[in-house]
Amino acid sequence: MSREQSERGSSGETPATRYGETWVYESIVGAIPGLSLSQPVAVGVQFALFEGLILLFAAVYNLWPAVPAGTAAVAVAAAGSYLMLALGDEIRRMETPDAYRRLLFSSSIEVVLGVVSFVALLTYLFTLDARSGQVPLLALLLGESPPAPAVFLTLLVLWDLCYRIGTGWWASLTGLVRTVQYGDQFDAVGRKQLLRIDLLTIGFAVVQLLLVPFVWGRSLLVVAIVGHVVAVTLVSGASAVLLGREQ
Repeated sequence: MSREQSERGSSGETPATRYGETWVYESIVGAIPGLSLSQPVAVGVQFALFEGLILLFAAVYNLWPAVPAGTAAVAVAAAGSYLMLALGDEIRRMETPDAYRRLLFSSSIEVVLGVVSFVALLTYLFTLDARSGQVPLLALLLGESPPAPAVFLTLLVLWDLCYRIGTGWWASLTGLVRTVQYGDQFDAVGRKQLLRIDLLTIGFAVVQLLLVPFVWGRSLLVVAIVGHVVAVTLVSGASAVLLGREQ
């Protein structure tokens, strides 16, 4: 019996639903009673729900100038959700060291990194951006007296993005550690699977570049987004190079 078959057990449970071997995001979604959606459907529902709220608030509060930026943010979050689910499935599909899987999924470090990036973003928005001499980004999007529901939705979407940034950092770092410590334990097929995981991790970060046009002119935000993508690309790229050398 394969590892995947043994993990399914008599109940038919797949590895993707075993808490402790999932992202926090997956655990929360999987814990909702009666909810069982395929990945494309779940991501589609996420996009439709948030985009519907953006359009509703734009109509109610006349916030149409914010719709392009809001739609881009929701699209990036939805793409990030799909890539994160694909990345998790790819990792669970192959035999990887338990220490790597525990470090990646069970430590919840991606949440900590997401919180740090979210707090850093709020600090920027409410201090540095407000004192920059430019119209503050939130005021530009939501007006000088933003309605509370629109602020709530904006912060929720920003948290969604920051959580995915934290997940990307952690997947990239643990991927490099995995390759350095265990890369020589995999055969050619296994290394190709690990390489695919590294490429998914890079793609997970690259989609966030779609946000750059909407923060252009705010150098710190541009540097933060581009720097994040470059850092993940370098770290996961280093892992990919090492896997290539071991063939």
